[in-house]
Amino acid sequence: MYIILAILAFSILIVGHELGHFTLAKINGVKVEEFSLGMGPKIIGIKGKETEYLIKALPIGGYVKMLGEEESTSDHRAFSNKSPLRRISVIAAGPIMNFILAIILFAIISFNNGFVVNKISEIIDNSPAQKVGLKAGDEITKVNNKKITTWEDFTTEIYTANGNSLSLEINREGKKQTISITPEKSAEDNRYIIGIRPSKVESPSIGESIKYGFNESISLIKQTFVALKTLFSGKASINDVGGPVTIIKATGTAAKAGIDSLMWFSAYLSVQLAVFNLLPFPALDGGWILLLFIEFISRRKISDKVVSTLNYIGFSLLIGLMVIVTIKDILFPIKF
Repeated sequence: MYIILAILAFSILIVGHELGHFTLAKINGVKVEEFSLGMGPKIIGIKGKETEYLIKALPIGGYVKMLGEEESTSDHRAFSNKSPLRRISVIAAGPIMNFILAIILFAIISFNNGFVVNKISEIIDNSPAQKVGLKAGDEITKVNNKKITTWEDFTTEIYTANGNSLSLEINREGKKQTISITPEKSAEDNRYIIGIRPSKVESPSIGESIKYGFNESISLIKQTFVALKTLFSGKASINDVGGPVTIIKATGTAAKAGIDSLMWFSAYLSVQLAVFNLLPFPALDGGWILLLFIEFISRRKISDKVVSTLNYIGFSLLIGLMVIVTIKDILFPIKF
C-alpha cells in the first residue's frame, strides 16, 4: 500500500511537470500529439481530439510529444516553427509548475501544522550559543553575510561550515548585532550545533503559509545546489546518491510516517525535479532552453540535425546513468 502511495505521489509530480509543458504548448498554439505518464510499453491509450493520452509501464517519468519537436514541418502549429521565446516558455513551464506545486504543498503543511522561523525560542545550557551571549527572542538574519530567510537556511550554513567559526547577524529588539560563534559536535548524532531551538508560528494565515511555502522552496533550491557542488567536487559518497528505487523507497517511508510527511517529501522531490530539469544538459529542459537562448541571441536557427544529435547523446547518457544508479540502489541500498 505504501509503495502504491509512493508511486502515486511521484506520478502527481510528473503529471504536474508535463501539464506545465502541455498548457503552455496549447497557449502558444502548438499541437500536442502525445501526453504520457511513464515510459516504455503502452498500457492504456485514450485518443482525444488531437492528443493521445497514455499510461506506460515504467513509472520513471513522462513526456509531452509536440508536432515539430524532433523534425521540420511546414505546419504553423509545429513547435519548431514558433519563435525562440515562445518555445522557451513551453519548455520552462514544466520546471516552473514543479516549483508552484512545491509552494502549494509546503503552504498546506504549514497552514495545518504551523512552521518554525529563524528566531530563537530557547538557549541550551552550556552551549556555544549561551557562551557567546545569544538570547531567546534574537532573530538570525544573516550567517557569514548570507541572508537567512528560513530555519533551513540557517541549519544549512552550520552544516556547510563543518565546524568552522560563523559570523551571525542578529536582530535583538530592533537593533542589529554581529556575533562570532563556533559550532560544537553533538554527542547524540555527531552533527555540528550551536545550542538553540527555533520559535514556531502556531496558527499562520493563508498569506503567511504561502509566503512560507515560497521561502521554503527557495531554501531547498539553495540546498540542492550545495549538494550538487559537493557531488561534482567529489566530496559525496556513493551512499549519498540514489535513483528511482531509492526515491520510491524513501517516498514509501514518508507515507508510513503520515500524510504530512508524504506531502513534505513530495514537495522536496518536486523542487529536486525542477532543479534537475533546469540543468543545461542535452535532453533536459535546461539543455533545450540553453539552445533556444543561443538561437534567440544569434538570430540563427540551430539545425535540426545538431539538436537531434545532442538530444540523442544526452538521452543516452541519462539512461546509462539511470541504469548505473538503479543497479547501485539494488546492490548498495540506502537504509531508511
